[in-house]
Amino acid sequence: MNKREVIMILKETLAETVKVQKEIILNSEMGIEREKLKEIMLTPGMAAVISGIRRVGKSTLLRQLISGNEHFNYLNFEDVRLFGFTLKDFKKLEDVFSSESDFNLYFFDEVQNIEEWERYVRTLLDKKLTVVITGSNASLLSRELGSKLTGRHLRFELFPFSYREFLSFKKNRQSLQSFEEYLNKGGLPEHLKLDNEMVLQELFNDIIARDITVRYNLRNPKLVKELALYLLSNIGKEFSFQKLRKMYDLGSVNTVISLIGYYEDSYLLFTVPQFDFSLRKRLVNAKKVYAIDTGLVRANSASFSQDKGRMLENVVFIHLKRQGREVFYFKKDNECDFISRDAGKKLELYQVCFELDEDNKDREINGMLSAMDYTRSKNGTILTLNQTDELDFDNKKINVKPVWQWLM
Repeated sequence: MNKREVIMILKETLAETVKVQKEIILNSEMGIEREKLKEIMLTPGMAAVISGIRRVGKSTLLRQLISGNEHFNYLNFEDVRLFGFTLKDFKKLEDVFSSESDFNLYFFDEVQNIEEWERYVRTLLDKKLTVVITGSNASLLSRELGSKLTGRHLRFELFPFSYREFLSFKKNRQSLQSFEEYLNKGGLPEHLKLDNEMVLQELFNDIIARDITVRYNLRNPKLVKELALYLLSNIGKEFSFQKLRKMYDLGSVNTVISLIGYYEDSYLLFTVPQFDFSLRKRLVNAKKVYAIDTGLVRANSASFSQDKGRMLENVVFIHLKRQGREVFYFKKDNECDFISRDAGKKLELYQVCFELDEDNKDREINGMLSAMDYTRSKNGTILTLNQTDELDFDNKKINVKPVWQWLM
């Protein structure tokens, strides 16, 4: 008789895992206080959902939320001892939690690894308990939250260190020199701590393998990696799905659309649509691509690392995303790098160049003026590495600022 492989989590294993993990999180470093910490409200009956790329510091942020409170339940679902954990195992987990004490505060790391996790979280919220969830996949989290936890959750996206956080981490002060270090190294905590680019190369490989190839059961890992590397090497440039389909000799443009969606869901890359008041035109026009972190790009793409103008652009883009703004690029007769829009639909216009000089000033200024005319804006900002100026054109004002001052 053939032996049958039994995949089952024993309650004893679960109890030991919970105990060890709680000790680990309580003994982990607090790190620098993240700016996001002030925004997160712990509310009974509501789930706080924190999402972001792997190793961005979500667990450290949880540690900061836990600070001063030992009365909580915690589980990280990335633990190999939890392989095979399913929806029905939440009953055992509840027994393990209640055997320790009757706590009202629950923290779950990478919960999207468990199918139908939202059903269990819903039962906790129905009891007016407080739940904090982290995850590294934007789409999986939002899909389940949208179907089962509508109106019962608040979303928070955690990005790599801002320049201000970088200065705090490095115990450094605001200056051109410290900003150039930030521009080169990026803001991923583990890399800054170890100062080893292999951390960023392993992170990239981890995302490609675990968050994309394995999660979506893809049969061509080489394509998944090559397309990601191509996009990382072309930050700030336009692309079209059709051209990428031809470049990689793919049968369907849907393959390209799906892959780029997976990169976005894992927070590796972001696509930026062209600004237009017509939604239909925004959907069909070519997009631009930016990365989560300049250090990550530098470590995985040799061709990009020398282009300081596009690195500067990427830093500006991520800062706008960190502020929760919608971001577009402008292109008619002339181009402007970013039109950003806040929740109240207020527009801000930004042009980014490493240095404004006699060779590029007409192009950069005309691009900004065209965007200002199109959006009927009176103000715009040109961000450079280290220049300050004020330009006036027929009731329109363009401020020229150093990026490192604007970021603060």
